[in-house]
Amino acid sequence: MPSPTGIGAVTLFVEDLTTSKAFYAKVFDLPVHHEDDSSAVFRFGETMVNLLKVDSAGELVDPAPVGSPDGGVRCQYTLDVADVDATCELLRERGVELLNGPMDRPWGIRTASFRDPGGHVWEIAQPG
Repeated sequence: MPSPTGIGAVTLFVEDLTTSKAFYAKVFDLPVHHEDDSSAVFRFGETMVNLLKVDSAGELVDPAPVGSPDGGVRCQYTLDVADVDATCELLRERGVELLNGPMDRPWGIRTASFRDPGGHVWEIAQPG
């Protein structure tokens, strides 16, 4: 297999597509790139984030089970930003409750984290 050139898409399983779609449009200030009855896709640069209703997720991952949003955090998605503090203020204005931060990390970056309605954790990071 040749080396990957990027991440084309990330699919996030959501219980409430309407609420999740509204959250992504408002919080990230992005238009819906594509949608149908079971999904809504947003573009983060070259990467698509596909919000897919849980009842449609099985066909993608069978025979693996689809986990519940209260099963614990298993991954985090990081977005680079120029100013974490300013971005946190904007997120708060948009109704987002931060999990942590802004804080300086020992490895030289400033970060803050929050959850989407489906329980997925997003981090914003400002390189040092």
